[in-house]
Amino acid sequence: MGPVEAPVSSGHPFNSVLETGVRAVVMLEAFYPRPCDLMELTWLDYVVVHTGDLEGDNVPSSLHPALPNRTGELVVRRPLVERSLRMMQQMHLVEVHEMDSGIQYCASENAPSYLVLLQAPYSQALKHRARWVADRFRGMNTAEIKGLIEQRIGRWTAEFRSNEMPGGALS
Repeated sequence: MGPVEAPVSSGHPFNSVLETGVRAVVMLEAFYPRPCDLMELTWLDYVVVHTGDLEGDNVPSSLHPALPNRTGELVVRRPLVERSLRMMQQMHLVEVHEMDSGIQYCASENAPSYLVLLQAPYSQALKHRARWVADRFRGMNTAEIKGLIEQRIGRWTAEFRSNEMPGGALS
């Protein structure tokens, strides 16, 4: 599955709800059984397509071009990721769990059989990067992921969440 851009009139210049939803399912399956909240998935959606922005051994190249000011994508991605998760839930590919810490998302039991159907080179590259990202982030909690995003991508992009939540609390 190649990159699919949303129509210009939709107001979303980056990716469609469908493409973002597929990425979310791929990420959640790679992280399974660890659930992720909306902020983590927003950060991970950025990271999985811009892996080259991270440092370290064996970092895969980015799936999407390294455009200037791409870190601003994080602010735009959150509502898009949220809509995509709702769509993937309706398709029975994502499960939503209300936890004490907030709403968490997890790949459904239908996700693996769906993802095995994605065989295009872009899909294979996405799955490879999702496994790499999961291996790197799976053991981290939200605060640790936020810290890495702040360090590698920019403090202001990670902080927008604190402005959106009462008291600036993290899940």
